Amino acid sequence: MKIKVGDNVVVVSGSRNDKDKKGKVLEIIKAKNMILVEGINIKKKVSRDAQGKKSLVEVEFPINASNVMFFDEKAKKGTRIGYKVDKKGNKTHVAKASRTELK
Repeated sequence: MKIKVGDNVVVVSGSRNDKDKKGKVLEIIKAKNMILVEGINIKKKVSRDAQGKKSLVEVEFPINASNVMFFDEKAKKGTRIGYKVDKKGNKTHVAKASRTELK
């Protein structure tokens, strides 16, 4: 998976409520190929406090990694990620849309 924690991504498919929204990756679940994105796929869940009182809490649920693309600030759109290896053997991420090296 080429997306890392902290990357800005855009949702390209899925729920009509979340499509074309942007967010920051909070967590990656490699075993299930899922990612947790800030502000995306929010659902209401019932939780109890220490006294047993119920309350509704909005929780972000993970989505499949294939439904998001890295958001390229320079191109202002979602893009694929590639690698570039320099002569010293250091590997860096490269945005395919704008050909810029990423952090």
